[in-house]
Amino acid sequence: MLRFLQKPFAYAAVFSVTLASVNTFVLLKTYVIPTVQGYVTEVSDDSSGSSGHSGYSGTTAVTKGDPVITDSSYTDENIQITLTTVRYADTDVYVADITLSSAEYLKTALASNTFGTNVTQKTSEMAAAHNAILAVNGDYYGASRQGYVIKNGVIYRDTARKDTSYDDLVIYSDGSFGIVNESEVTAQQLLDSGVVNLFAFGPALVQNGQIAVSQNQEVGRAMANNPRTAIGIIDDLHYIIVVSDGRTNQSEGLSLYQLAQVMQQYGCVTAYNLDGGGSSTMVFNGEVVNNPTTNGNRISERTVSDIVYIGY
Repeated sequence: MLRFLQKPFAYAAVFSVTLASVNTFVLLKTYVIPTVQGYVTEVSDDSSGSSGHSGYSGTTAVTKGDPVITDSSYTDENIQITLTTVRYADTDVYVADITLSSAEYLKTALASNTFGTNVTQKTSEMAAAHNAILAVNGDYYGASRQGYVIKNGVIYRDTARKDTSYDDLVIYSDGSFGIVNESEVTAQQLLDSGVVNLFAFGPALVQNGQIAVSQNQEVGRAMANNPRTAIGIIDDLHYIIVVSDGRTNQSEGLSLYQLAQVMQQYGCVTAYNLDGGGSSTMVFNGEVVNNPTTNGNRISERTVSDIVYIGY
């Protein structure tokens, strides 16, 4: 009788251990274990189709002459960047004002030139690998298995994200910005329409020059005040990229609404929220200029899956 009673308990114990092991593996695979799904390849101007294309309209000589570089500026014949630091809502905010001669100098890059989940590098490492003049973290596409991924004219993922409450930012080959919802268009249709880069984070902060978020809106369950990263367009080939500090005694951090206010004040007609929190990092002329932190106890870069950068 005792042996008979012991068997169900033994089976239950084995089942519990197995279930725990499976759950642990699923969590590790989702959030920790790198899964490589492809590698970045150079795409020629005449290529097309689902794998992508060069995306840029026209050709521009890739030359930069003799750039004039200071601690807060970079100027050559194609790229002009001015970096300022301002205080807003008890927070240090780093603002890069960018003017380009061609949209091809606004680029993205993947960690280790690899597409996949949980494949990450520091923003500064990716910036150095691509000789970026200015770089910030991107949308951290690798933290999700859904959502379109289009980088530098190549479709890496065409699975629409289920959460349709957030829109994507698309950048066209002429450098213009657009806001789209994945429920209304396919990744291939976006590519065919001239989209070169897409960011699936959000939300949109400014649309048609007007603030597009409410005062209490947040990303998921995030705290109201956080380090933030945003990109916006003022006019043709004229952009603003902003990173704010947060979670420290020096900088409280910004809400989405405050971030939208900053982007609007700089004249953005369209602005979009990128990944934030511990990911928010700006690199200029090879140096990290902000104070990235996850918990405020230590100033340190978090590794991310992708960057937005200005460079050749």
